[in-house]
Amino acid sequence: MRGLRRRLDGLYPGPGSGRNAPGPSGSAPEPGRLPPQAGEGAVCSSLGLPGPRFVHQAKARAPTRHLPSQATHTCYMSFGPLGGGGSGESREQLCFLLVPQKGDDQPLRPVFFLLQEDYDKAESEASKAIDKDGGDVKALYRRSQALEKLGRLDQAVLDLQRCVSLEPKNKVFQEALRNIAGQIQEKVRYMSSTDAKVEQMFQILLDPQEKGTEKKQKASQNLVVLAREDAGAEKIFRSNGVQLLQRLLDTGEPDLMLAALRTLVGICSEHQSRTVATLSVLGTRRVVSILGVENQAVSLAACHLLQVMFDALKEGVKKGFRGKEGAIIVDPARELKVLISNLLELLTEVGVSGQGRGNALTLLIKVVPRKSPKDPNNSLTLWVIDQGLKKILEVGGSVQDPPGELTVTANSRMSASILLSKLFDDLRCDAERENFHRLCENYIKSWFEGQGLAGKLRAIQTVSCLLQGPCDAGNRALELNGVMESVIALCASEQEEEQLVAVEALIHAAGKAKRASFITANGVSLLKDLYKRSEKDRIRIRALVGLCKLGSAGGTDFSMKQFAEGSTLKLAKQCRKWLCNDQMDAGTRRWAVEGLAYLTFDADVKEEFVEDEAALKALFQLSKSEERSVLFAVASALVNCTNSYDYEEPDPKMVELAKYAKQHVPEQHPKDKPSFVRARVKKLLAAGVVSAMTCMVKTESPVLTSSCRELLSRVFLALVEEVEDRGTVVAQGGGKALIPLALEGTDVGQTKAAQALAKLTITSNPEMTFPGERIYEVVRPLVSLLHLNCSGLQNFEALMALTNLAGISERLRQKILKEKAVPMIEGYMFEEHEMIRRAATECMCNLAMSKEVQDLFEATGNDRLKLLVLYSGEDDELLRRAAAGGLAMLTSMRPSLCSRIPQVTTHWLEILQALLLSPNQELQHRGAVVVLNMVEASREMASTLMESEVLEILSVLAKGKEGPVARAAAASLGKAVEYGLIKPSQDGE
Repeated sequence: MRGLRRRLDGLYPGPGSGRNAPGPSGSAPEPGRLPPQAGEGAVCSSLGLPGPRFVHQAKARAPTRHLPSQATHTCYMSFGPLGGGGSGESREQLCFLLVPQKGDDQPLRPVFFLLQEDYDKAESEASKAIDKDGGDVKALYRRSQALEKLGRLDQAVLDLQRCVSLEPKNKVFQEALRNIAGQIQEKVRYMSSTDAKVEQMFQILLDPQEKGTEKKQKASQNLVVLAREDAGAEKIFRSNGVQLLQRLLDTGEPDLMLAALRTLVGICSEHQSRTVATLSVLGTRRVVSILGVENQAVSLAACHLLQVMFDALKEGVKKGFRGKEGAIIVDPARELKVLISNLLELLTEVGVSGQGRGNALTLLIKVVPRKSPKDPNNSLTLWVIDQGLKKILEVGGSVQDPPGELTVTANSRMSASILLSKLFDDLRCDAERENFHRLCENYIKSWFEGQGLAGKLRAIQTVSCLLQGPCDAGNRALELNGVMESVIALCASEQEEEQLVAVEALIHAAGKAKRASFITANGVSLLKDLYKRSEKDRIRIRALVGLCKLGSAGGTDFSMKQFAEGSTLKLAKQCRKWLCNDQMDAGTRRWAVEGLAYLTFDADVKEEFVEDEAALKALFQLSKSEERSVLFAVASALVNCTNSYDYEEPDPKMVELAKYAKQHVPEQHPKDKPSFVRARVKKLLAAGVVSAMTCMVKTESPVLTSSCRELLSRVFLALVEEVEDRGTVVAQGGGKALIPLALEGTDVGQTKAAQALAKLTITSNPEMTFPGERIYEVVRPLVSLLHLNCSGLQNFEALMALTNLAGISERLRQKILKEKAVPMIEGYMFEEHEMIRRAATECMCNLAMSKEVQDLFEATGNDRLKLLVLYSGEDDELLRRAAAGGLAMLTSMRPSLCSRIPQVTTHWLEILQALLLSPNQELQHRGAVVVLNMVEASREMASTLMESEVLEILSVLAKGKEGPVARAAAASLGKAVEYGLIKPSQDGE
């Protein structure tokens, strides 16, 4: 028993006792020994466990009476040491001694369960004792120990505080309370740290019992938010986060996979070394394979992750194989090619979803071609053509429905066409293009020859894919022996799929005028026959589009009609009918839009189309649907309806010369005149065209190509042409949609969008049109219109728009300066065209409020100040107003410039006098302010002015009506009086 007692060193005696409590002779009892003169229950007391009779006696005593330790030796037990060491035999002996046998042994039960490490039952038994007697300090103390072991420190500290309040001098309670308070502080510190948050979130996410709970959802959101900050991403990465995220991906649960993928985006974003490490842990093949899952959201998230990885690796290639933090890592170009190679493999894998295949193509479109033709290195494009062109053609040539084929969608095939077009456009020389043609032709021949009917269908589908993308390659493929003949023959097939493939190929082949004439001669009767006799709407609508395309071969030339008068109107009517048919799927209705895109070259069709509100609403609704391949056709139809394509009035002399030479002269349709166009624009606005186009701009799809963006920019520019229509465009979100169009796309498209932005900024409050931070994004497109390659109208509108922006805030002025607009604005101040010169001067006047611009005028060796002084004396009143305003601003901000005005020109005094004598109040005010600034600048300058006729003019102005001019004149005279240059009149004036 002595050995057993030694294990209970955590015992503390009761009130008034403790480590320094005196024994009978003033010394503490020896640890582990029974105290001398111990009464009944001494064994239990030596164990820190009062016997039953002692408990009853203790209850009978007054609670405030403290007896000597020799008499009672009431002990409180700390079970810290019992949790770990000790032999099993000693534990069994102790437990045997403490086994409660009777109902009145309630105080022993918590102790027994604590020794058994059954803390839940210990807490329960102690709670029962406390329910009977709320002042039972032993039960409170034991419950606090059980709660501490259960990790419920917040509840344990409440019990200990209760113990201390009942027995304030008990050092055992005080020590235990200090210990648990320290644990709580450490836990709070740990839980507030990022490491703890990361660990806690992963525990929740990987806990199978938390499936589908709100707690799990919040943990996933917090993890994603934490990863967006660089410090948080680094913490997750260093806390074995990638391996834990891999476990989340392995669960297969969409929500957990989304959380993992979005967190990985934060880890890899703009950090090359973490990207390479992540790919090493997860495996490139594993990451790419997630693209192919059926869940659309997961596939898109994987696409975004791979895009971020590509960006990080490509940035590393530019920076010489170094990551963001400067650590030298493996060659990122190799990792880049491994990723692209896996994407190419994914394209032809069976079992990959159509959505995943489309996302893989989208990634290749974004990362493979050069961003700019100025970049001389197109080696990645050449490598992809050599390694993966056949795989891309296999996707583009797949037929959608037959079993055994790859799972593709219409969007997938369109993406394949766009990728092929991008790759072809990225080639630099004829040898590279010839290699591209050769590979395409070899692939088509391999299917066309010796593969039977199925092979011919695939070959024709591949040709269609090429015709929608790199049309030069498609046209060369059509010229292969037997291809065009097979297309015509299969149009007459009785099998629906064969007819579909052949008719679509015929439609795409009719794009070239030479071939359109051939098809008109040989295929029109066949298309008409299909349209009239086929029972399948899918065939009929495609045949109709073929007829529409052939009927519009003359374009906008009114004199070139392919069909008889009225035929195009009948075709358009049928297209509108199918477009409005909600029973048809979006993929089939798309072909009706394609037909209208061709037919709207005819002004009669345009007029009927904009009058049909149901057709317009159906068109706009379809543009907002998931059928992304319809976007280009919608944009083309809108361009035709608004006449926003480039059109130049022919020179009358050249027209006469062409007629004399018996050459064809294009004729404009009478309904394409400006009055008809304005009426169509208003009808489109009333139907909600702006909201539909705004949705189109937001589309995250490769189908929204640079060419499609250019078409949308053209339409927007046509919509804002009339001042009264601009409010409607802004109200429907046009201003927001124009910014991305002005920042990305073709040069023509960006210029058109920037010009539309300028028009909106001129006539409406920019703070309302572009709320928040968006207003600062407008500056760069506007500055781009100042380049010399833009038209005079575009220069003028950009200057006016920048003038409005510069007058709003200093931050906007700084943004204009940062875009290096000041030199260009100064250049336009010398422009011969008076309106451009005036607009540039007004813009400079507003920019003069910035310190940097003031420094430019104050610097020596330039004629900026001289130009403003001279312009203040010009005949153009608006130019004078702008120049005088700038002069007044500069002399107010920089008094040192006042003394330089007489030095820049000998006519300065005449110019100031002319401003003061002007009948225009605004010019008078500006002149008076300049004079006041000069008078206040120095006594010498004031003396010069007072000796001239300026004194008389100021005297007259000061006696005039109350206003800013009179006040400025009076202030000038007052300052002259102060200098002693003049004396006030007798009446005090």
